[in-house]
Amino acid sequence: MAPSHAEPTCPSRRKWADNAVRLIEADAQRSADTHLLRYPLPEVWPGSSSRIQLYLKDESTHITGSLKHRLARSLFLYGLCNGWIDRDTTVIEASSGSTAVSEAYFARLLGLPFVAVMPASTSPSKVGLIEAQGGRCHFVTDSGEIYAEAQRLATVTGGHYLDQFTNAERATDWRGNNNIAESIFSQLASEEHPVPDWIVVGAGTGGTSATIGRYIRYRRHHTQLCVVDPENSVFFEAWSHKRSDVTGAKSSRIEGIGRPRVEPSFIRDVVDHMIAVPDAASIAAARYASAQLGKLVGGSTGTNLWGAFELIAQMIADNRSGSIVTLLCDGGERYTDTYFDDQWLSQEGLDVAPHSALLDEFFRTGKWTM
Repeated sequence: MAPSHAEPTCPSRRKWADNAVRLIEADAQRSADTHLLRYPLPEVWPGSSSRIQLYLKDESTHITGSLKHRLARSLFLYGLCNGWIDRDTTVIEASSGSTAVSEAYFARLLGLPFVAVMPASTSPSKVGLIEAQGGRCHFVTDSGEIYAEAQRLATVTGGHYLDQFTNAERATDWRGNNNIAESIFSQLASEEHPVPDWIVVGAGTGGTSATIGRYIRYRRHHTQLCVVDPENSVFFEAWSHKRSDVTGAKSSRIEGIGRPRVEPSFIRDVVDHMIAVPDAASIAAARYASAQLGKLVGGSTGTNLWGAFELIAQMIADNRSGSIVTLLCDGGERYTDTYFDDQWLSQEGLDVAPHSALLDEFFRTGKWTM
């Protein structure tokens, strides 16, 4: 005979989950918001009356050093509030980068084991960052195996696979609740152009572009969303041809953005415009901005800025004034042995000189000659 009622939730488990949510919320309160920096643009552009401001939302100031801190927090809250994570759960993710670093931080905050599934080719420096936050790294030979292996580990351990690529767009409250979009518009409130013409972001999971694109529409702003895409990523092609079945053979060299498949969290229809950015251009822009800002920024920030500069040049050509916002995704200190290493660039066959010259010309004339 079937039981007439289900077994009630154990009160001690519910109490643990309540406290876990409190710990994450308290951590967010201690962190305060990230800064919105004004990028140094010329006050006057040659032959134009355009007044344009460019802002950088500096996500490198999160305690784990990147934009992915927001995603990790949302994924843990999503798992907790769905009842998928409890006091005995092993938390698992398919990631070898900043997402895993941030998720390891939150797992340690809750006293939970964390496993990052990653390719065996992952650099020792990335492994070290994850392990420094208390995470364990599990390696696979083929990078395409990370998703299935993460799910397998979750099954055999009775754990929870966070699955950033599926859950990123649904784990964040896109209507507000101090998400990154609401924060940007709040911080712009007293600026000359408080509603930006463009917000420029990259896509890795697609969660950030989905959140911002939805928020713009929810608040009925005239702002448009531009997604920039690096080499070896399929998002640009998928958006251009309205397809979700596009795949690529290689991984992106620009960490944190670009994917060889269209991830479930990439919401194509909230994107107004996309720009494909060569990797050498991303790195040239990261180096250029690092010199201008006096602080190192990562390659994905360079991709964002390359797209923002192109849009600014179009505004200048149209003699329009306004503002643009993009993201400083993480600091460049993590990339001193890659993007800021001339020997690495040579090994990768990347020549940043032509792109650096284009940036010099843009800042001198306001014209984009790409």
